[in-house]
Amino acid sequence: MCQLLGMNCNTPTDILFSFEGFHRRGGLTDHHADGWGIAFFEGHGVRMFNDDRPSVDSPVAELVRRYPIKSENVIAHIRKATQGTVNLANAHPFIREMWGCYWVFAHNGNLIDYAPAKGQYYRPVGDTDSEAAFCQLLETLRQEFDEQPDEDTLFERINAIATEIRAFGVFNFMLSNGEALYVHCSTQLHYIVRQAPFTNAHLVDDDISVDFSTVTTPKDRVAVIATQPLTDNEHWTPLAANQLVLFRDGAPQRMSNNPEFRLTY
Repeated sequence: MCQLLGMNCNTPTDILFSFEGFHRRGGLTDHHADGWGIAFFEGHGVRMFNDDRPSVDSPVAELVRRYPIKSENVIAHIRKATQGTVNLANAHPFIREMWGCYWVFAHNGNLIDYAPAKGQYYRPVGDTDSEAAFCQLLETLRQEFDEQPDEDTLFERINAIATEIRAFGVFNFMLSNGEALYVHCSTQLHYIVRQAPFTNAHLVDDDISVDFSTVTTPKDRVAVIATQPLTDNEHWTPLAANQLVLFRDGAPQRMSNNPEFRLTY
């Protein structure tokens, strides 16, 4: 299956260190070689880079590695095709407009015999189960709400729709509108929150380390979410199966199977 990478921060931050290890899993340290993509939110806009080539030898990935784009919400994906042909239309992340803002989505998993009805507002361009699920999720929300609802209502509805879709199989996904990052774990996802006092981190997939205390301020907070931990000298927290988590300002703020959890500052 595919692998996911997400970042949510309280201040615009680049993802170069995490992406350096992550992109190597697209054909070098792992076998996810059927395309890749990454999306950076900047204000109301989104910079999106996709390629149907393996990320480890993609010229587009090389551009991203050399370009320190700063963002508060990032979603990246490397693909191991289970459904759909290997082409650019099937490369994640996917993007659509809803309620006057962009929504970005990437999926790791496999939905068996999944054939949602054709939507009024959202329809897939490619032939993956992933894009079909994204369109169904947005279609359901758009049919129910003319305007974006409050955060509690939106969280509960996304969780309910995810519960329905994951009945068809594995449904790990990341979803963002630039305001927050929604992360749904069906089988396997891990996260880490980096904040002061910052320490040194060493990549699993390459012999590269960074001392975050030299490139951050004491007020910075960054949450990184990945299918598998990207570093081997930090503690990554596994998400529970069938759990939806809302990340905002660099930390988890809501968890679907822990309704008492609320992060306050």
